[in-house]
Amino acid sequence: MAQADTAGGSRGYDLIGDIHGCAHTLRLLLEEMGYSRVNGVYQHRRRQAIFIGDIVDRGPRVREALHIVRDMVERGSAQVVMGNHEYNALGYSTRSRPGSETRYLRAHTPRHNRLIAETLDQFAAYPHEWNEFLEWFYTLPLFLEIEHFRVVHACWDDQLIQAFKQTYGGNLIDEDFLHASTVKGSFAGRVMDRLLRGTDMSLPDGASITSKDGFVRRFFRTKFWADDPKTYADIAFQPDPLPPEIASRELTATECRHLLTYGADQPPVFVGHYWMSGVPKPLKSNVVCLDYSAVKYGKLVAYRMDGERQLSAEKFVWVNVERPEFPHDKEID
Repeated sequence: MAQADTAGGSRGYDLIGDIHGCAHTLRLLLEEMGYSRVNGVYQHRRRQAIFIGDIVDRGPRVREALHIVRDMVERGSAQVVMGNHEYNALGYSTRSRPGSETRYLRAHTPRHNRLIAETLDQFAAYPHEWNEFLEWFYTLPLFLEIEHFRVVHACWDDQLIQAFKQTYGGNLIDEDFLHASTVKGSFAGRVMDRLLRGTDMSLPDGASITSKDGFVRRFFRTKFWADDPKTYADIAFQPDPLPPEIASRELTATECRHLLTYGADQPPVFVGHYWMSGVPKPLKSNVVCLDYSAVKYGKLVAYRMDGERQLSAEKFVWVNVERPEFPHDKEID
């Protein structure tokens, strides 16, 4: 597997959260940070954008967003890591090998169909473009290490990342790895689940919670950076709250041993994925989440990184997503 260019340098970087087809707001954010279009591609004289993944699905301008991001990457004015929605699109569009129980790597269930529907609808008249973008998704690294900071869509697991680099020599996947990742319990499956979806824990005593979109879960997302947690509430990290009787439950010693930790001595790391709300700020001094629910009329958020070791709330820039984002009234120009 080839390795994407992760070279660092003295330039500044602007890390941008999950776009999910909000291309109009993306343009506003780039312009707010001083990027301008040169021969149709957004560029900055002294800075480079880094997209945190999840360009596709849910929003009204997926096709436009993909063109903006890919053009910037190809021009050298941006980098991008893979999000779980790009990974899902590859699985949804890739046929299983003979003998498999499903026709595609990601089964075409009603829920999976619904999640990718906006993307497929917007590319219905451009099937050749969609195929080109699917091929491009294989060039998206799973993680970036850029001199003084790290980037991954959902979770930095150093042990898994080091094992991946030693085995595959870089930070990219190929189609064989994609197929392998669908095998439950496989190394490939653990890598994709952990880096692109994060850590989780089963709910106790067979309990379940129902998300706002009606999806029933028997597990909850957890913080990979929690310091000395005592209760389930200390590690829960998701929009849907835990029931009070579960949130107050004390963690067992065994549960604590299985928690992933990200120490204060490690380089700053930037993630997306988690549907944050409110005023953007660091999760801790060296951890920032940049997903502030843009496609749900939240904020499209960036962090302007200039080599600092202690991340600051003053370095965030954002644009509120307004209702004009959503009509299908703008094409690629």
